[in-house]
Amino acid sequence: MGTILKGMSRVPWHELKHAYGSARDVPGRLSRVAWGDARAGEEALSDLGLWLGELAVFDATVAAVPFLWDLAVTETVTSRPAVIELLRAILEHSASQREIQRAAHLAVLDRTTTADVLTRDEDPAVRAAASELAASIERHGCAVCRAA
Repeated sequence: MGTILKGMSRVPWHELKHAYGSARDVPGRLSRVAWGDARAGEEALSDLGLWLGELAVFDATVAAVPFLWDLAVTETVTSRPAVIELLRAILEHSASQREIQRAAHLAVLDRTTTADVLTRDEDPAVRAAASELAASIERHGCAVCRAA
């Protein structure tokens, strides 16, 4: 799979859940974002948004966040601003299980310096999305994360 998405095959996706059930299809969608054309990447990212972060976060979200960060920093990925927006959505949503919510949020927060680097990216759309993410990171203080 190259250098991006490295280690994705070691994740037991079939044991994880997203908003609509089994997360076994998540690696395929991540791969389409990474290597597909613009249309395929947008469609795959739309699915990932619905599955992983636009409504709530899940154990599959926690597993996917490191790969989303990989996609956000890879210049050949055509939908980097949307990937960054998904990371922001993950940070802003909750889960039915507090430990999953905290883990998903921490997975995003662990790469704060990456978000800061992306605010200086050559692509203005990436810079704008990264600036919004950085602002969300800075003001993040949900009760679940504060309690830990």
